[in-house]
Amino acid sequence: MKKLAIITSHPIQYYAPWFRYLASSKDFAVKVFYLWDFGVTQQIDVGFQKSLQWDIPLLTGYDYEFVPNISSHPGTHHFWGLQNPSLISQVKAYKPEAVLLMSYNYASLYHFLFHWNTRQQVPLLFRGDSHRLLPPTGLKAWARRQFISLIYQRFAACLYVGKANYNYFQYHGVVTNHLFFSPHAVDNDRFFTQAQTAKEQAVAWKKELGIPETDAVILFAGKLEVKKRPLDLLRAFLQAKLSQVSLLFVGSGSLEHDLKSEATGQRNIYFAPFQNQTLMPRTYAVADLVVLPSYGICETWGLVINEAMCLARPVITSTHVGCTQDLVRPYQNGLIFTAGDVPNLARSLQEALSDRQRLQQWGENSRNIISQYSYTQATQGLYQALEYISKY
Repeated sequence: MKKLAIITSHPIQYYAPWFRYLASSKDFAVKVFYLWDFGVTQQIDVGFQKSLQWDIPLLTGYDYEFVPNISSHPGTHHFWGLQNPSLISQVKAYKPEAVLLMSYNYASLYHFLFHWNTRQQVPLLFRGDSHRLLPPTGLKAWARRQFISLIYQRFAACLYVGKANYNYFQYHGVVTNHLFFSPHAVDNDRFFTQAQTAKEQAVAWKKELGIPETDAVILFAGKLEVKKRPLDLLRAFLQAKLSQVSLLFVGSGSLEHDLKSEATGQRNIYFAPFQNQTLMPRTYAVADLVVLPSYGICETWGLVINEAMCLARPVITSTHVGCTQDLVRPYQNGLIFTAGDVPNLARSLQEALSDRQRLQQWGENSRNIISQYSYTQATQGLYQALEYISKY
């Protein structure tokens, strides 16, 4: 059995089920060290711009402890948001055989990295999801590459979540035999088992929203913020001039007012507020097509696409979405468009919705594809990394 310490920022709805999965395995003894209590207490989410607390259990089925955070402005939206002076001592007290970090770009984690003596203590692993789908240029980008490459030298092995992330690690000097595939995943089983009920709930919700029963629905679900480019989708929808198709935005954020203003007077555009985790299966079930039009380096994966595919939804993503190379197979389960290119997105919407029977088949293909991106595969990669470092 591998005694593993995991350090992560806060309880996250995608990670907690994986931690339960790890704890249920005979191969792992796991303890998670949380640096902040967001998600399990009512707090403001900067992206959604509203107070929230996730409505699914995030702290059951595995061992964990919170490390006191002394930041005057706690959060993951800035460097000083995680300051945890007792982190090293608490992790040492657990006496792990390996330590897995899920991020590093915060004050507390830099302190941990530079004060954790890997020669005298246990080795470090890192699981990240960054990519270079929009490559930075200039002197600042060169200096950043050098610095990040030094950071990765602190880790005995790295877990990559997909193809774009693999390339990112290699760009920063991580050699191939130090890289292990541990794909990004959501709680597939929760979505699979709720699929039929969600479809029934979606019929009533569609009527409640006022969407015509015969309309196909294009869905954007998430934070209405600049990096996700919801305005691109709105403008592409208007350009596409689709018949018997409605556009639904679900969520909240800094662009909500702009979106509603631009949609004023337009037909077949609807808005629904933030939906908590228990309502997300219904949210995807109301859709005939799910779109994530993000631009830039910040959409490191796009787990909304995993969730949508669990509900057998076809998808359209931009070229800057981290999961695109892994999960979107053109004309098999969706389409890919050039990030920031609104006419290209409009044409993709037209193409996807030109054949409703084909669109439904794309959705079924999505469900088959996503079954291979599960906690089982994520755990296999972690286990392989631990086996590798145990030999050295």
